[in-house]
Amino acid sequence: MKAIKILLALSILFTILAGCANIEKESIIVGSKDFPEQYILGNMLGLLIEANTDLEIIHKDNMASHVIFAAIGSGAVDVYIDYTGTIFGSYLNNSGQKSAEEVFDISARELRERYDLLLFEPLGFNNTFCLAVRRDTAEQYNLRTFSDLAEVSADFIFGGSAEIISRNDGLPNLKRLYDMSFKEERTLHDVLRYEAIANNEIQVTEAFSTDALLSEFDLVVLEDDKNFFPPYHAVIIIRKDILEKHPELAEVLDKLTGLITDNVMRGLNFRADVLGEDPRDVAESFLEEHNLIG
Repeated sequence: MKAIKILLALSILFTILAGCANIEKESIIVGSKDFPEQYILGNMLGLLIEANTDLEIIHKDNMASHVIFAAIGSGAVDVYIDYTGTIFGSYLNNSGQKSAEEVFDISARELRERYDLLLFEPLGFNNTFCLAVRRDTAEQYNLRTFSDLAEVSADFIFGGSAEIISRNDGLPNLKRLYDMSFKEERTLHDVLRYEAIANNEIQVTEAFSTDALLSEFDLVVLEDDKNFFPPYHAVIIIRKDILEKHPELAEVLDKLTGLITDNVMRGLNFRADVLGEDPRDVAESFLEEHNLIG
């Protein structure tokens, strides 16, 4: 009789333990935009959260800027990394020349007040927009600045993303400021822009200051001499309700603050863009190198 009771108790215990094992872990949705740097950063967030919390990660990748911003506003995404200039100019429709600190402070305040979204302090690198030309083009036309380019832009074809061609903080207002007008504007994404300019199918292209392919294709970055483009410091955006529900995320995500310089990000991008490494592997090795994951 005593043995039967023990077996019954063990059976109940095993049933309880099995039930606990079947309880699904809570999840958090990490988003990223549609270019390699963002794939690296998205994986960095996911791996960091996964290693330091009990949360399960769901990734939603390959989204355009306004799509991912709408997604975090609706709850389809919980956290992702964006850029202060994009937040300030494109999402919040602000304009005017501001310092990096002003852009961050205004963006943080308005995101919190208008959307219940919170910003972490910048990661450390400034991935601002730039315009680039072939080295032989720069030498032939003596191009050093955007103002130099404006004088001959009517002879050139511009190639860039759909976003920069249409966005408030992109080409339309840039052309107004510099009195610039291209012969043609073509929508080209990622490496296709670099291949097109290498083949002289376009003469001017959009780039980001952390693009690894700028060096790979030996392009000359022109100086934005009227400071049109605002600072684009990388920052983590998280839903306020998510941080309130999982306050442990504050300390975890803050581990990335100030950790990634322009050169470091360019190097990480080089590994993915040029060497063909998987963005997740790039992110994982960076976090391991800084002892942020085991």
